This record gives sequence, C-alpha cells and structure tokens, in this order.
Amino acid sequence: MSEGPLTILLTAESAHGPTNNCIGIGTELLRMGHRVVFAAEESWEGKLAALGFEERLVAMAPPPPADEVVAAGQVWIDFIRDTAPHFRTPTIEQISTVIEPIWRQLYDAAVYAQPQYAAVVEEFGPDVIAQDNVSAFPALLSTPAPWVRLVSAQPLEMKGPGVPPTFSGLPAGDPSDWAAYRAEYSRVCREVWTDYDAFCRDNGAPGLPADDFIHEGVLNLYTYPAAIDYLDARPLGDRWERIQSSVRTTDAPVDVPAHILDGAGSLIYFSLGSLGGADVELMKRLTGFLGETPHRYIVSKGPRADEYELPANMWGAGMVPQTTLIGQCDLVITHGGNNTICEAFHFGKPTVVLPLFWDQYDNAQRVDETGLGRRLDTYRVDRAGLVDAIDGLLGDAALRTKMTGIGEQIRAENGVARAAATIAEIARQQRDSA
Repeated sequence: MSEGPLTILLTAESAHGPTNNCIGIGTELLRMGHRVVFAAEESWEGKLAALGFEERLVAMAPPPPADEVVAAGQVWIDFIRDTAPHFRTPTIEQISTVIEPIWRQLYDAAVYAQPQYAAVVEEFGPDVIAQDNVSAFPALLSTPAPWVRLVSAQPLEMKGPGVPPTFSGLPAGDPSDWAAYRAEYSRVCREVWTDYDAFCRDNGAPGLPADDFIHEGVLNLYTYPAAIDYLDARPLGDRWERIQSSVRTTDAPVDVPAHILDGAGSLIYFSLGSLGGADVELMKRLTGFLGETPHRYIVSKGPRADEYELPANMWGAGMVPQTTLIGQCDLVITHGGNNTICEAFHFGKPTVVLPLFWDQYDNAQRVDETGLGRRLDTYRVDRAGLVDAIDGLLGDAALRTKMTGIGEQIRAENGVARAAATIAEIARQQRDSA
C-alpha cells in the first residue's frame, strides 16, 4: 500500500455543528501527517487556518453590503431570526414553513457555489473528499476522488420504513402518523427536490434518491450513540459506519468563576446552540426560570449575547468551549443539536432537550423514549415543568450511573481517531488502484 501524506478535502455546512465535526476529524488527520484543505463558507475566514488547515473560502450567496459585518454561520442566524415564530407549530406544519424553505436555500447556495467548489477540487486534486452536509454539491461528486459522506445530523437522515420520518419528532413505537407526515413532506418538497435533482444531473453527478437531497458515498460515517440508535429497526448497508462521538480537542480551556464551579447545588450546562441562542426572548425566558433554582449554570448565550444579562447563579458568554465544560457538569440542557447530544453522551450526562427545528425534534424524542433524558415543549414549558425535568434527572441515581457507563464506553472508542483513519484508508485504496 502507498505511503506518504494524503491530500484530504473537507467541507461542511456553515453551521457550527457540521463544521465542528470536521474540525475534530480534520485535526486528527493533521496529527497523522496528512495535508488537510478545508473549504468553508466565507464567514469562517481565518478561523480554520488558525487551527492548521489550508483554508479555502466559498461564497454561498452574492456578497453583502460592504459595511455589513458577517458572523460565522450568519446565514442561519438570520434564518432563525426570521422563522422562529414557526417553531411553535406542529412539525407537520413546519414542512412548508421551515423545512422546504431550508431546502430551497440550500439548493440556491449549491448552485451559486458550484464553480467555486470545482475550482477548489481542480486546485488541490485531493485524494479523498469528505463532506458534512445535508445537501449535495455536484462539483464534489463528479471527480476521480472518492467522496465520503459525513453525517453529523441524527440517523433518521437515513430513511427506512421501520423508523419515524425525518424531522417529524414522532415516536418510534407508534407509526400511526408516519404515513401522513411522509406524504405531506413529499408533496411540499417535490418542486425543490425536482430542481435539485436536475441540477445534480446537469453537472455530472448522479440523480438524487427519492425525497433525499444528498447521495450515499463510497463510505458514509454517521455520528450517534449506540444507546439511542435505530439499528434494530433500520439496518444500514455495508458502506455505512457509526462512530458514537466526534469530540474535537481544539477548544481552549476557559476560567469559570469559582462560585459557579464550586457553589451549592448541581452544575448544569445550558445551550440552545449558535442558532437557538439567536432567539433572545426565548433565552431570557428560560434563563429567568433557571435563575430561580438552587443550581449553578454555565450558559452558551449565543450570537446576541450582549442583548441580555444572566442571573447571579449563571456564568456564560456568546460562545463557550463546550467540549471542555460538559464533562464538569451534572446535566445538560440543550436544543437537541446532534453535536451537543453526542457530546453529552460522550461525557455520560443526562439531558433535558428543548427542540427548535430540523433534526432536533427527532433527537429530543429519541432521548425521551429511551429513558435517557426528557423532551420538553420549548415554547410552552413553564418554570414548574422545567424544574421537574431537571430535578427528576438529577435525582435518578440509576440513570446517572447508566449514563456514566455509556460515556466511558463511548470515550474508549475514540470515534474521531477511527473516523480519520477510515477516511485515510479510503484515500489510500483509491491511490493504490489508480
């Protein structure tokens, strides 16, 4: 088998979750001695080069006005601001108000970025391309390099008749509403799917699978804890592999005030993610509830952190180094983004899940129905309901012991190293066969 460093092209959706997944895997690939190029949406400028990657920026839309400051992942921050009222509606209604508009926005971005991705591929001639996204970029598929799909969204992204429909938040044990949701999803998304399918075919990529917006790769790596996976109900093919966590090691430590780390009560980590944190009124309401409890909190405040203050029993910032903090906490309160769910399980922490949109409903439902956490109605939960969920999980000694064991098993697997080694192996096989 050929030796020497490989050239690996990583690219991810602009949101923090997929990008952080690629950062973790890419850092391990750098440690192994490979050349790692990270093609990132342009609002990430400088952030990936600082971690040792060769950074190439890709615009997903025409440039903003010259005087407008754009934060990393700004497009999704703006999306949350504009669509948050729809998060209060049933998931079947969100197909038309949230899900389909997201697919349309992703399609438009892929069309705009197509020549830029083609230029990156031509410049570097990578040995392998690994993409963490929910939608296809034909320029990454129509090359000699093998294409690896990374899935940092929850595993209902991989559909099957024995599991609930993606994005529905419906229970695994009751299929009575599955068919209606699937039919509505197919109806509402048909036009954008048809456009996206034609775009792929017109640019040298295969057509899309029915009702999907991305293909299978020669290798497909998804991240999810075995304790809440659906494998019994939906076995996957031999090109699919699961890692249970993909926890990056690039987060720098932070000094948390002593009265938060060592005070009375339990220490709880609270985050609605970079996107959910953009809903300031929601963050103020929930931190207000939590401020009346006897516990201490580390809060990831989100991109509008300067617009509200935290109660005295909390410390936080716009972004905090999540992977260095969760392990010190007793409980995680989260929106249910896949990265945070996987990191909570990695460190063996029970979770309270307050879903907002997309796969967060599915994660919340799965955690709740497996008894490893609680799902709450994000916009309707009152103080009593939130406190009951927190105290119930903190007081369940058997659950905490179980979660500790799950965390130990996940950390022993070292999913990041396994994912990096598997991607490198695919590249070497391709190089040897060329």
